[in-house]
Amino acid sequence: MAAPNPSIGEWYRHTGGDSFEVVAFDEDDGTIEIQYFDGTVEEMDTEDWDTQWAERALETAEPPEDWSGSVDVESTDDSATGSDISGDESMLRASSLDGIDLFE
Repeated sequence: MAAPNPSIGEWYRHTGGDSFEVVAFDEDDGTIEIQYFDGTVEEMDTEDWDTQWAERALETAEPPEDWSGSVDVESTDDSATGSDISGDESMLRASSLDGIDLFE
């Protein structure tokens, strides 16, 4: 079985193991950058890619349902953000920068 070309943005999995996304592919250098769900980035060369496909150690995979695994996203808990501020939103706006001379 011929190994498929790695496609940026596509997800793959080590058979029975962790899923990863191809984030870069440099045909000239023969390198593939992969990023695991936890954010870890590794580099693989195309020879390893081909060998692992031939040994059936890699397979295609679906992207994870929770895409925030490798992204630093904090949950939005309205009770901790001060959502009980009164309805006067004008207090939340920054003042105008009119009158500032940038060349002083």
